[in-house]
Amino acid sequence: MFTEKEIDHRIHYLLQIDTEATNCLQEGWSISKNALPYDVGFAVIDTHANIYETFDFVNADIYCNEPELMESAYYADKLPQYEAEIEAGIRTLATSRTIRKVMLDAIERYHIKEVVAHNARFDCDTLNNAVRWDTKSKYRYWFPFGMVEWWDSMKMARSVICKMPTYKKFCKEVLGLERVSASAENLYRFISGNPNFKEAHTGLEDVYIEAEIVAYCYRQHKPMEKLLFKPKEIDWEANPTWERI
Repeated sequence: MFTEKEIDHRIHYLLQIDTEATNCLQEGWSISKNALPYDVGFAVIDTHANIYETFDFVNADIYCNEPELMESAYYADKLPQYEAEIEAGIRTLATSRTIRKVMLDAIERYHIKEVVAHNARFDCDTLNNAVRWDTKSKYRYWFPFGMVEWWDSMKMARSVICKMPTYKKFCKEVLGLERVSASAENLYRFISGNPNFKEAHTGLEDVYIEAEIVAYCYRQHKPMEKLLFKPKEIDWEANPTWERI
């Protein structure tokens, strides 16, 4: 890990986030309406996909305390892998509050102004859900008001990569798809030149490939949509964020 003296604040740092969550899908609701994060991976990166610090947590509030919800997890088949890696010390158990504190500390140390995720609406919702779950909705938002912007690398990719003739051809002729895909897995297959790549669907592992997608978009030097939220989409003042702990 970097110390404060080693951080070069001339660099444009981002926080890349990926969450894996329980499946609380209800009819007529969005897929992330009630999903709760059991795996939170994040890394300090730059726009060239350099990695400066990584964090990998299993959310004990959900993973340990909500076995019925864990059975509904999107990738419940990976639970034996989590068990083995927790036992081996590869993965760290922590509460939502601890994970959030570590994340906010990293943001402050690196002077980060933007957090980015692929299909960021899902990750934003699941982290906010964790706050609401823990505080019984007394607090409703993961990040303090005005601290960071949410960027969506799926929007970035749709603005840049998905418009490229070479990618359209790759989706059709190599992957055999009828439509151009904006999934992280297929975008990384194109970027890496490996059409057989399989996404891990675990937090930190997916952060690595999503950082490459961000960097690839930046390398094209094309206009791109980044913001997840339009200005004033959320009434933050009416919905206070979780207090610092």
